[in-house]
Amino acid sequence: MSVFGSIMSAIVGAAKAVGGAISSAASAATGSTAMAEVDVEAVMTKLAAESKEKLDWRKSIVDLMKLLKLDSSFTARKSLAQELGYTGDTNDSATMNIWLHKQVMQKLAANGGKVPDSLKS
Repeated sequence: MSVFGSIMSAIVGAAKAVGGAISSAASAATGSTAMAEVDVEAVMTKLAAESKEKLDWRKSIVDLMKLLKLDSSFTARKSLAQELGYTGDTNDSATMNIWLHKQVMQKLAANGGKVPDSLKS
């Protein structure tokens, strides 16, 4: 599975666990949970509240991946950057990480996830 696919899968899985982050009408109609039914902000906020670590998932791709219990290593982030079409210098991790966070939020929204505009820009 791709790194982004793992992110989407983890968010959908967490949404199923918290229940309230899923549109009940959509879930009842389809009998399953698709990204289109997931309130990404609600899921991530709930995970952050339950975490023993203080993780700033709203700004940090590393923290977002940690909350989802995914590999957040530099190597994993470089793979994600390649997957999402990053053309900058992957050794400039700060710039790459900022770009990755925005791209992940935009791609989650493009795949039907409910993502506030403030997280997509």
